[in-house]
Amino acid sequence: MRTLLKVQIDTAAGSKAIADGSLQKVMASTMERLNPEAAYFGPEDGVRTAFIIFDLEHPSQIPSISEPLFSTMNAKLTFMPVMNREDLQKGLQDISPS
Repeated sequence: MRTLLKVQIDTAAGSKAIADGSLQKVMASTMERLNPEAAYFGPEDGVRTAFIIFDLEHPSQIPSISEPLFSTMNAKLTFMPVMNREDLQKGLQDISPS
């Protein structure tokens, strides 16, 4: 299922992780593992944030994706199913007008 993973990195833990190189390693490992369709990075709500769109094949993957981000950067994570334009068009075809 196409999923948006939002990663919000604790500022203090993120700064420490940058200084010791672990942020770079964990993000590279995460990108390699997820092989994302798209990934964007920037500030949101005053913290370092990543938006990663990837295919979540099974919910059992969530712990192995989450734990490195939790333990290294005290990250706050949100997993949300999302659609692209074609998915939306296909889904709307099944809705009859009222």
